[in-house]
Amino acid sequence: MPADVAILHGWSDTAQSLTPLRDFLAQNNFNAQRILLADYISLYDDVRIEDVAARMDIAVNAAIKSGRLKPPFDMIVHSTGGLVAREWISRFYPDGANCPVRKLVMLAPANFGSRLASTGKSMLGRVIKGWNNWFQTGTEMLNGLELASSYQWDLALRDLLDPSGQAAGPYGTDKIMPFVIVGTMGYDDALRRIVNENGADGTVRCAAANLNARGFTVDFSRDEDNPEVSIWHIRSGDTVFPFAILPDRNHGSIIKPNEESDAGAAVSSRLGKLILQALNCKDAGEYTAISSEWYDISEETAASTPAKIGKAMPDDPNALHQYFQLIIHVRDDQGQSIDDYFIEYFSPHQRGTDESVVFHREVLDNVHVNSLAPSRRCFFVDRTDLIGKYYKIISKDENQVVAVSLSASDPGKNVHYFDAQKVGAAGNLIVHRASDDRQTVLGPQCLRRNTTHLVEIIIPRRGIDKVFKI
Repeated sequence: MPADVAILHGWSDTAQSLTPLRDFLAQNNFNAQRILLADYISLYDDVRIEDVAARMDIAVNAAIKSGRLKPPFDMIVHSTGGLVAREWISRFYPDGANCPVRKLVMLAPANFGSRLASTGKSMLGRVIKGWNNWFQTGTEMLNGLELASSYQWDLALRDLLDPSGQAAGPYGTDKIMPFVIVGTMGYDDALRRIVNENGADGTVRCAAANLNARGFTVDFSRDEDNPEVSIWHIRSGDTVFPFAILPDRNHGSIIKPNEESDAGAAVSSRLGKLILQALNCKDAGEYTAISSEWYDISEETAASTPAKIGKAMPDDPNALHQYFQLIIHVRDDQGQSIDDYFIEYFSPHQRGTDESVVFHREVLDNVHVNSLAPSRRCFFVDRTDLIGKYYKIISKDENQVVAVSLSASDPGKNVHYFDAQKVGAAGNLIVHRASDDRQTVLGPQCLRRNTTHLVEIIIPRRGIDKVFKI
């Protein structure tokens, strides 16, 4: 007998929009009376994700007590609903024990933000979303959704990653089993096409949806020429969460499994099959097999061409490229965040600058500086062009590497970053090699396709001699 299912919507949405998803489940042998649509407010400026999660816990416990929900039940979340569910789980079930949710199916979750969140806080967002809500757009929730937000970083350190230890998390084959499905087709209606970008579904980037995040620390404070690199512990161990990218779905159609896309019935039906596959997963063996199968689906999507997907797919050769995100936080060795810094990507063995220009113009698609915390930035990197364009212009195989250098604006004339006797000193580090596609000098955890990487960079803060002398 299928488990009960609770369905949770996203920002600026309501439970009503998820009725097609509930109907789909009912058509596939799920008891319609046991499929519950959850609702919450998201367009009021005083409501935070944490507030919704706290109320969610009260509502879930009340539903269980009344018999409306029978644990263990499964949960399907869309968009911001993914952050709400993760907040609830990490706060009330941090190790996964006794959690009433067994399978967590995430449809286009904004696990690591959305580029539209900053637009939502602008006047455009107020006009479009706030007209009937006293011009409120859910500022606090959008702050959490903005790319490179402190909230997303802190949440990841509570449920996915542990930089300083070996702590367990709530997810795994013997705990809560997450599944992530996202599309890579933008919006096709008139005005919404403005927000489309490659490697995204119109609202959420594929790399931002993926729950298989990685993290590491680069510490220049002890040795400016040879920084210490430490890879963060993954709380789920060796478990790889199933993650599938579908070529024919955008952020709206990902919640409509019965809706046929322009790609035809064979491709359109895949969304529904994946949802049912996740909900019917019974054990660790099936979970591992699904993870492998969904990886192949994502690779198949990347190997497709826009012409094969349908008329809604833009005629852009980069439309199905694979990307990754780097969420970078820079601070000094005294713990103070640094807002004014510059990161350059280059090949240290090349004499010219052609490769650096190609990286910054062709490979690095977008840099977002978080509006509330400028020390945190999101770098959106076209991995397909990294391999296909950047490395092609570098002459020798042994020189085909990517290095990064960092320069930070000094606090003043008496205090410098890096060498106290030099102004504008910078540190650098090789982070990727063409000859070893899935490994880097930082280790196998880093610079993976369709993945978000959290990177903390620590640089030395040094006072000049006259700051203190004997």
